[in-house]
Formats: sequence, C-alpha cells, structure tokens
Amino acid sequence: MSQQIILACDDDGKFLEYIPKEKGHKGEGRRHLAICVLLSNSKGQVLLQKRKHKIFDNIQDLTGATHLLHKDEKDETSEDATRRCLKEEWGIIEKMPLKNLGFFNYFAKYEEYCENEHCCLMVGEYDGEINLNPEMGYEYKWMDKEEFLKDIEQNPQNYTPWAKEAILHKLL
Repeated sequence: MSQQIILACDDDGKFLEYIPKEKGHKGEGRRHLAICVLLSNSKGQVLLQKRKHKIFDNIQDLTGATHLLHKDEKDETSEDATRRCLKEEWGIIEKMPLKNLGFFNYFAKYEEYCENEHCCLMVGEYDGEINLNPEMGYEYKWMDKEEFLKDIEQNPQNYTPWAKEAILHKLL
C-alpha cells in the first residue's frame, strides 16, 4: 500500500500543502483536513464503534473518522472521504444523503503521536446492513441519541477527542 498523502491546512481549513500522513501525526503534527461521521437510524439511534487506533485505542468513537486524501492528482471532498470511510469501516456502499454539520479544530497528543485536525462532522441516516471491519474496530452498538449525548458529557474519558469536540461545538 502506498503512503497516504493528506491535505495540510491552516486553522480555518484553508489548504496549504500536501504532506505524508505521518507528518500530520508525529510530535506536534501539522493541522490537516479530516472528517468524522455519525450515522443515525430511523429509530433515533446513533451508530458508535470501539475504535482500533494507534493513539486512542479501544475507546468509543462515532461511526467513523478519516482524512481527506490526495489521490490520483485529485483531492477528496468531505463527502468523498466520508463515503470511502463508510465503505472501508462498515462495508456501506449505499449513497444515502449526507450533511456537513460544521467544522472544528482539535489537538490531542499521546507520547510521540498526535491528532491535529480541522474536522467536519458528517451525518446521515442509514437503516441497512452493517459489517464493522475488524481491522478498524473491536465492536459496535446502536445507542439512543439522547443517551449518547448524556453519556459523552458524563463520561468524556470513554470517547475519542474528535467525538468530544463535535459535541462540545454543539454540532449535533
């Protein structure tokens, strides 16, 4: 697999340059474009996963998260990255409508690694079949949206930094 090339940006999300993924995640990193996605279903539940992650491993996360990539001389949009994420992490290929609820910046560090991202929260409704990729996560659950919002407020240590930031910025 070739090295991923991500899009470095300023704090407002303005593209600056292409960088290797590792450059965005070592030391203080470089701010770069990312997405997180939260799917809900017609029952008012949200899809959460316990993520496999180099820095924030085995804690609750939103449905998915990834970076916008530069591939084949083309930059992914937030929607492109979200659809790639849903396919890779869940096997979801259905083209449900997606909505960008807004952007937020976050920085989190653990030893020599970090997350330094300008991230948007993408949401969509999905009632189809799911199949969590075992390389991406340990387990998943559908949780009542109000219960999720209450739990992330009461137990923030159980969630990824981007999940907490999305809620802190009142994007849901």
